[in-house]
Amino acid sequence: MPVRRLAATLLSCGWALLIVGCGGTDAPPSVAVGAGPDAESELLAQLYAAAIRYYGSPAHVERGDDPVTDLDSGDVQVVPGLTGRLLTRFDPEAVALGDEQVYRSMISSLPEGIAAGDYAMSASDEPAPAVAEATATRWDGRDVSALVKHCAGQRVGAVEGEVPPAEVGACTLAEPREYPDPTSLFAALRSGRIDVAWTSSAASDVPDGVVVLADKTSLIRAENVVPLYRRNELSERQVLALNQIAGELDTGSLADMLRKVGEGADSGAVAAEWLASHPLGR
Repeated sequence: MPVRRLAATLLSCGWALLIVGCGGTDAPPSVAVGAGPDAESELLAQLYAAAIRYYGSPAHVERGDDPVTDLDSGDVQVVPGLTGRLLTRFDPEAVALGDEQVYRSMISSLPEGIAAGDYAMSASDEPAPAVAEATATRWDGRDVSALVKHCAGQRVGAVEGEVPPAEVGACTLAEPREYPDPTSLFAALRSGRIDVAWTSSAASDVPDGVVVLADKTSLIRAENVVPLYRRNELSERQVLALNQIAGELDTGSLADMLRKVGEGADSGAVAAEWLASHPLGR
């Protein structure tokens, strides 16, 4: 190669190094989204990771036993959660129950360096009492307030390992009988061995003939889907990606996705499918 041409090439490469690097660019780091061991945490993590990728940034899911601790230590940059559970973790003495009140109280209780994105007003997974259709008809109500009015003597059941509220408004419920799985729980409810079965508002396995009582008067602590993230580590576009989920996700969609995962579908594929049918930023 002639000297003059070689010099021109080196000079060109030198300027390129100053701008983007000669021979290619360094890829931006992938945003780590933390997921816990349960199916819902994994699904939500996949959903937020997909949203970040949708807005043009690489992202992946990191699984761990306690993703909130991983967020605090900096091992991950984003963690999905539910507002009420996070509030209980950071402020066990908090008394907030309603959606907005729980969200604001949760934000006030966050550790330094951790921020919260927008919460999904229409997507929740809070504890929910369920009764037989005949009971709802007899009570003439399908809201939690009907349970409060008929509190005395109710036989209660829950799945092993779940810790449902002991009190609902002015109603103090009996200690729940434990069942190994939702199928056994709902079988006991439908056969009349118990009167109330604790499930959740996003449960995907509620059988026919069972009514999940709505909580229109906020007698049970709200559990809305919300992302936490490390301050000053995400770009504005990445935070926007997280916040866009809040405007699209609802409880019905969450329950449907959890049902698919429970039937064996890959959580990442389920999240990608939902996102494809709910484009962000519309």
